[in-house]
Parts: sequence; C-alpha cells; structure tokens
Amino acid sequence: MKDLRTLNVKKIELSEIKSFYNIKEYGELNNLICYLIDNKIIKPIKSSKTNGMKPALYNKYFILKEDKDYCKYKNEINYELNPLINTGYYLKNLDKYENDRSYILSFSKFLNKNINKLNKPISKNERSFEIWQKEKFLSEGKGEKILKNLGFKLSFLNIYETSEPLSYYSLNKNEPQNILIVENKDTFYTFRKYLIDNKSNNILGQNIYTIIYGSGKKIYRSFNDFKQWAEPYFFNNENNILYFGDLDYEGILIYEGLFDVFKENIEIKLFIDAYIFMIDKCNSNNLLLPKSKEMQNKNIKDIFLSNFNEKYSNIILNILTSGKYIPQEIININDLEKFNEI
Repeated sequence: MKDLRTLNVKKIELSEIKSFYNIKEYGELNNLICYLIDNKIIKPIKSSKTNGMKPALYNKYFILKEDKDYCKYKNEINYELNPLINTGYYLKNLDKYENDRSYILSFSKFLNKNINKLNKPISKNERSFEIWQKEKFLSEGKGEKILKNLGFKLSFLNIYETSEPLSYYSLNKNEPQNILIVENKDTFYTFRKYLIDNKSNNILGQNIYTIIYGSGKKIYRSFNDFKQWAEPYFFNNENNILYFGDLDYEGILIYEGLFDVFKENIEIKLFIDAYIFMIDKCNSNNLLLPKSKEMQNKNIKDIFLSNFNEKYSNIILNILTSGKYIPQEIININDLEKFNEI
C-alpha cells in the first residue's frame, strides 16, 4: 500500500486521500480511513466536521509521523560511544541522533584511537578534516553545534584560527625601524612602489622601512596572527609602529580598536604627518570632499583626535560632522616625490 507520508504534508483532505489511493466506492474509502487511523497514519481533524454521509467521515486529517524503533540507537549511545561524551542531549532527542549519527561516530572513533593528537594545536580546518574528513565542517557551524550537544567546547579540539596573511614590504631588516600599517590597498602599493623606485625611504617626513597592508578591519585578526609567524626584527621593542587610514569614522575606529587591542604589548601610533598632509592638500586645492558611507558607527573616542593640535582636531571634527571624509587615495606617488624635493 502506498504511504501518505511520502506526500510530505501535515494535513490532507478526505477527497485527496480518495484520489491518492484511487478509491471508487464509499465503503472501500470508509474501510481505508479506519485502517489508516488504527495504524496511526492519520488522525481526524474534528474541527473540519463530518461529510454527512453514513458512516460519517471527517473532511480533513492530520498525517502522523511514523513511530520509529530507536532501541538500537539507545544501546549505541549508552554502550558504544567514547565515555568522555555526554550522551544526555541525544538520549532525549533520538531523531536528532539519527541525523547526526555518522558525525558522532566519527568523533567517538577519533577519541578512542587518536585523542593524543589533541595535544598539539592545528588549524580549525585541519582538525575538522582529521576527525570528519570535511575541512569546513567546523567553520560552517554544524560541527561546533554537534560538539556542544556532546558536551564539548570548541577549545577541546586544541585548534587555532587562521586569517588572511598580512601583505608587507620591507626595505631591510634593520632594528629598530619605523613600520607603517596602511588601511587601503592602493596606498600600500603606492608607498611600496615609492620605496622600491626611489633612493629615499622618507615618506612624508618619516623614514619608513616596512609597510604593512592592513585591509581595513581585517587588521585586528591578521595582526594578532602576524605576531606568531612574522620575522624576529618586527618585534624589537624599540620599533616605531605607525598607522595610517582614511579620515572618516570607520578609519578612526579601526585605529582606535587596534590601539586598544594591542596597547598592553605594542604601542601603535598615528602617522600624524600623513593625516596633516591630506588635510592641507584638500584646503590648498579647495577640493570637494566625497560623502561618507551612510550608517557609519560614529562612536569614536578621543584616542585618535588627541594626537592633533586644536587647529587640526577642529578641522577633522568639521569634516566628520558635515558627513564628508578624506580617503587615503588623495595621496599619490607624485605627492611623495614632490615632498622630498622641497
């Protein structure tokens, strides 16, 4: 007999049942409905009322989920999974255990045979493949959810996050040196080209030997990872690390966030001369400034503005409050070359 459950609907009308089973006689339909109810395949919706015929049948029915025998899964959970696993959640949700079973068994097998591999940290995707042969299983969320259901935190897997590596260019590895982080790609390429093509490493009044491309907000995570793999000369305590970004709320917040995150270990200063150059170029050329992006977070602190004297601090505030901004791209390689000719 065909199974109504294959229709994947929760409710069905009497006429649809008749059509699904190709019933011609009413007596045959009555017998079928009785059979379906007795076998807990359908349940009458009493609010739908009866059809007025004899024997009377309801006009609509719920299609009930099939009762499954989960006994084998209970035994598997109780007696076959690694003892470190908390089985409480899945014993109460055996239907979810059925769905997640293959992943749970893979994890249990890993704990049984390879738990010692957790002593050494590896990347999230590497661990994910090691356990489930799916490198994105953890990063896409399902793996972490299953771990939680099993009573584990992600940290149990002894993994580390990876970010896009920072792009940087160094003239040399002298220590100490001035290191400049720039927010945008174009400015990174321009400054790098200037250092490569010119004998001078003087950029707007600062002797810069290394330039790092921050890539906007990605700098937080990238810079933190950068501390783990960068070359030793980057970490000389006497290095001077500068930051230069767009002159808008977002650019200011990137710097202030970076300053806050790393202030206990590294003091990241502003490349003040570059910001002043931006402002002076705008004023001297009467440039029309572009409008800022809408809905920017405007909750800046005084970390950024405290680096400027009253004159420039007021100019910056006027630019911000007027809904305008100055992009880094205002500075091009011609500006850098002319600056050193003065």
